[in-house]
Amino acid sequence: MSGQVIGYVRVSTLEQNTGRQREQMKDEHLDDVYEDHISGKSLERPELDRLRRHVRKGDTVVVYSMDRLARNLRDLRNLVDELTDRGIVVRFLKEHLEFTGEPNSTAKLMLNIMGAVAEFERELILERQREGIALAKAEGKYKGGKFKLSAAKVRELNNRASAGNISKAALAREFGISRETLYQYLKADTSAKESVSKLSNETL
Repeated sequence: MSGQVIGYVRVSTLEQNTGRQREQMKDEHLDDVYEDHISGKSLERPELDRLRRHVRKGDTVVVYSMDRLARNLRDLRNLVDELTDRGIVVRFLKEHLEFTGEPNSTAKLMLNIMGAVAEFERELILERQREGIALAKAEGKYKGGKFKLSAAKVRELNNRASAGNISKAALAREFGISRETLYQYLKADTSAKESVSKLSNETL
C-alpha cells in the first residue's frame, strides 16, 4: 500500500504568494500541503514541524526546490537524511532529484552539489543587495532601511517588468533590490496608472 504524497511550500513573508510553487506541484496528486510564510534561515518553522510529525514510512514529501526546504547545505542534508532514514521519499521538482534513503553515492553527490549551488546563488544575491545599499548610502538615497531607486531606474524597472521577458527574481537581482521591494515599486506604479486613468475619465 503506497503512502501519502505531501507537499511543502515556503515563502519568506506573509505578503509573498505561494501560487507559483503550488502550480508546479499540480501534477503530483498531493494528499496535503504544508505552507510556511517564514524565512528559511531556521528549521523552526511551524508548518515544517507539523509535516515532520505527520509523515510516515512510505510517504513522499514533494518540494518545488531545495532552497524552499532549507537555506543552507547543512540544514538541507540534515532534513533529507532525517526524512529518508524514516523511510520517507523526498522529491525536488526543480532539480529533478529524488531521495529514498537507499545507498546511492550519485544521489548524495547531487544533493551536495545542487545544495551548494543554491546556497552560493543566495549568498551572491545578498552580496549584490549589500553592494546596492552601500552605493545608495554613498549617493544619499538610502533612508530608513529602504533602498530607493532613482525615478529613471523606477521607470526602467516597470518597463522591463511590463515586457514580461524576464522573471521578477532576475529583475530584483539586476536592480540590487529584494523581491519585496520590487513588488512595492510595481504596485505603486500600477496604483499611479489607475489614478491617472480615473482622473482622465472624470475629466472627459
